[in-house]
Amino acid sequence: MSALSTPLRAPGVGGSRGPAVVALGGGHGLSASLQALRHVSDRLTAVVTVADDGGSSGRLREELGVLPPGDLRMALAALCDDSEWGRTWSELLQHRFASDGELDNHAMGNLLIVALWNMLGDTVTGLDWVGRLLGARGRVVPMASVPLVVEADVRRDAGHGPEHETVVGQSRVAVTDGRIDQLRLVPSDPPACPEAVAAVREADWVVLGPGSWYSSVLVHLLVPELSEALHTTTARRCVTLNLSAERGETQGLTATDHLEALHKHAPGLRVDAVLADPSAVEDVGELEQAAAAMGARLVMRQVRRGDGTPRHDALRLAAAFRDVFEGVYGDV
Repeated sequence: MSALSTPLRAPGVGGSRGPAVVALGGGHGLSASLQALRHVSDRLTAVVTVADDGGSSGRLREELGVLPPGDLRMALAALCDDSEWGRTWSELLQHRFASDGELDNHAMGNLLIVALWNMLGDTVTGLDWVGRLLGARGRVVPMASVPLVVEADVRRDAGHGPEHETVVGQSRVAVTDGRIDQLRLVPSDPPACPEAVAAVREADWVVLGPGSWYSSVLVHLLVPELSEALHTTTARRCVTLNLSAERGETQGLTATDHLEALHKHAPGLRVDAVLADPSAVEDVGELEQAAAAMGARLVMRQVRRGDGTPRHDALRLAAAFRDVFEGVYGDV
C-alpha cells in the first residue's frame, strides 16, 4: 500500500477545541469566515460550492472534467495558521503563474489539488492530503460530488436590458445586473458530498455567509440532500450578512433583502442568529423583524476592518462568532 493510499485522519481532529462548526459558502466570503472561525475552534468543516466556471478553475473543469478547485483552494488557504509554515503554504496555494503559454493565470493550488485527485481518484481524500500538508485547522469538502451549473432568472426595469432573462453560469450570475428572482442548479438533483452531509448533521453550529449571496451562499440550499440536512440538523444556525451589496448580483439590495432572499429559497429553514455589522444595516427594526420571521435573534457587532473597506477583520469576526456561539446576544 502506497503512502498516499493509507487512511487519513481529517485535519483538525485530535486534541481539538471549540464547538463543531460547519461553514458554507465560497470564494472570499467563505475565506473571511474561516480565517475568523479558526481562532474559535479546531473542529471546522468548510462546505464549498463547486459551480465555478471561470478562470483557472473553469479551464481545469472543462479540460479534465473535475470539480472546479478554486473555491476549495481558497478555503484551504484560509485555514492555514499564522506561523511561517502556514503563511508560506497559503501563499503558495494562491500563487498564480504569469506567462504567454498555457500556464498563464493558473493558480498553483488548483494544479496541486487536481494532481492529487488524478492520483488518488477520490476528491475528499485529495483535499484531506492538501490540508494535512498545510497543517490546516479544519477540513474542506465540496457541497456536491459533481460539477454544477448555476442558472438565475433575472428581472430588470424597463430600459435596462432584457426585462426577463435566464443567466447561465456562476461567473455570469455573479456579475449580472437586475434583480434575481429564482436560482436553479444543473443538474437539479446533484448528489451531495456524503462528508458534507455528515458534517452538517453532526455540527453544533452551521454558518451561512458572508459571500456572493446567490452564486456562493444560497446555492447550498439547492442540493437536495444537503438542504435536507440543513433543515433537520440539531445544530444551531448563524447567518452572517455581507458588509455591503456587491456590484452585480446583489447591487441595490439591503441587508433585509439579503435575509428575505434566503427565506424565499428556504422558507422552512430555522435560523438562530443573524450576525450583522451596524454600518451595513439600513433599518435595524426592519432587519430584526426579518430575522424574527426565521426564528433568529439579530446580533450587531463591528466586524469591518478599520481601513473602511468592505472586508471583515478576522479577529473582530472571531470575537463576534464566539459571542454568538456562547449566547452573548446583547449589543456591544
